[in-house]
Amino acid sequence: MPGRRGSGYRVSDHYVLTSAHVVGPPVAGLRVRFDADRPAEWTVQARVAFASARADLALLELTDLPPEAPSALLPPRFLAVPDGDVTLRVSTVGFPLFKIRQTAVRPDRAESGPSGRYRDSCHVDGKVSVLSNRREGSLEVAVPPPAEEVGPDRSPWEGMSGAAVWCEDAVIGVIAVHHRADGLNRLAAVRVARWYEVLGEAELEVLVRHAGLPPELPVSAGPPASAPCSLLPLLNPAELWQLTDAIAELPSLRRLNGLDAVLEETDPRLVGQRPRDGNLRSEVHGLLRTCRRYPGTFGPVVDALRNWEQDSEEVRRVERILRQLTVKYR
Repeated sequence: MPGRRGSGYRVSDHYVLTSAHVVGPPVAGLRVRFDADRPAEWTVQARVAFASARADLALLELTDLPPEAPSALLPPRFLAVPDGDVTLRVSTVGFPLFKIRQTAVRPDRAESGPSGRYRDSCHVDGKVSVLSNRREGSLEVAVPPPAEEVGPDRSPWEGMSGAAVWCEDAVIGVIAVHHRADGLNRLAAVRVARWYEVLGEAELEVLVRHAGLPPELPVSAGPPASAPCSLLPLLNPAELWQLTDAIAELPSLRRLNGLDAVLEETDPRLVGQRPRDGNLRSEVHGLLRTCRRYPGTFGPVVDALRNWEQDSEEVRRVERILRQLTVKYR
């Protein structure tokens, strides 16, 4: 849309979810771009199929899809966050103002403007402390801040509105606003659960039909604050090996004496009684079996691994497996 930019997420073949303030008040010429300035780029006209100022939510219908548009998309999962003292790891992708770049003019990209300026994508990993912003009905998303302000009257996060906030494989909110008083490292996202509070039945039905929103919103189990020590005895052999293989992929353990370094932060019994045969996979499996014999030792092991890994993709995989098993056996 001329003069206004925002982010969004394509929830099905013909529909995109975004913030209402990005597309309102409605004007002609609404365009949605995918894979901008990439080989697979495509652009399509859209209309506002639904918008709610109270929920700051809009659903755009894509019209006249081009042949190159991917099809047969499955809608995302939607979840509410647990109501408690929980901190969630989240991620989101959008196109904020501070990601404007300068490049050579490309005649085939007239929308980039005569100056060759374009706005690149920003993939943000952050954390949500669930008990913040409850009165507003939003999620406070703690993010790495941009290096500099872009001006006294503009937020560097301008354009990020409409980006879906993901917790693991589910959408839990949509970025809505940057409260300047919160600092450059905080964004606010409308909670998915908020939609159920402020939208009418007919509005929710539109989202159920076209965006895959469930009629009743399930609640995320949230991450295990520390892996429940009662979990290990419940695992069958296949599940124990699944957990073994995920832990054995951690970079901190694949270093020389890495397992010993991690276990120094835990129980001395684990250091003294774990097997040592030079095969990391079998040593990790033996460690888990040892944790079964000593109740209360598995949680500190996972906490130590988190500290060493510093939010690596491998430790996220371990936590996904732990979360799935915790939900299964709780």
